[in-house]
Amino acid sequence: MPVAHRFALLFICLIWAGNFIASATAVDHLPPVTVTAMRFATVLVLLFPFLRRPQPGQWLNLLIACWCMGALHFGLVFMALERSADVSSVAILMQVYVPISTILAVLILGERIGWRTATGIAVAFGGVLVVGLDPIVLAQLDVLAMVLVSAFFLGLGTIFMRRVQGVGLFSFQAWNALLSLIPLAALALVVESPVAALAATPWSSPAIPAIAYSAIGASIIGHGTFYWLIQRHEVNSVTPYLLLVPILAVVLSILMRGDEPGPRLLLGGAMVLGGVLWVTLRARYRKRPLPPVEP
Repeated sequence: MPVAHRFALLFICLIWAGNFIASATAVDHLPPVTVTAMRFATVLVLLFPFLRRPQPGQWLNLLIACWCMGALHFGLVFMALERSADVSSVAILMQVYVPISTILAVLILGERIGWRTATGIAVAFGGVLVVGLDPIVLAQLDVLAMVLVSAFFLGLGTIFMRRVQGVGLFSFQAWNALLSLIPLAALALVVESPVAALAATPWSSPAIPAIAYSAIGASIIGHGTFYWLIQRHEVNSVTPYLLLVPILAVVLSILMRGDEPGPRLLLGGAMVLGGVLWVTLRARYRKRPLPPVEP
């Protein structure tokens, strides 16, 4: 891989790591479902010209993929960030979507895995248990549950995304934004009074640039650059580098938000990332693509 492409990968990792901070900043000032809906609304406005009607027989796969990877995944992540006392645990725990998607590929797609991959999955989930014993995480078990359920929906969505045929990256993102915005906007109207919340939020609020960063930086620029790279390199030669995202997110959360991850969180995080790396490398060996994750 050329040096310039490696720098592009580092750029993606930094953008997606910063998105954890931006998302946490947004939900500090606005309700989480409202923030999620605003993010998708921004993406939809910018990518609407790329919206294309999918091929016949693709609607169900597209709908399930978008709802799982969009409304359910992002809605739960933003609610977790709003309730969480730290960003580090959310950034680390979200990585279990990789072993979850591998398990779902076995159950739904009939793929087969060996004992080495199974060991990596066990190590990753063992890391989740260790992280769960950290005092910060123990005090917010609802956040732990939200992140794990969010990771499950992300993993499930990636399975159905692999079934979608003839839909380009930006077209998929436009559909993801449209199909997710509808239920999220309805839910926000019911539970959060978004009109009153937005009316009370000045344009100088940090939430506005944070949402713009999340939509434009993480979704459009981040995924656009990643798609450009995987057109030139195998997916599984690129995805191992993305484990830098949670590491950078932890560093940024310490520097910018004053997070103080304890030894159990760091040890469990190392186990999670080690297990995820092993599963990713085994997927690379078996030529089984694993898609990236963004918060």
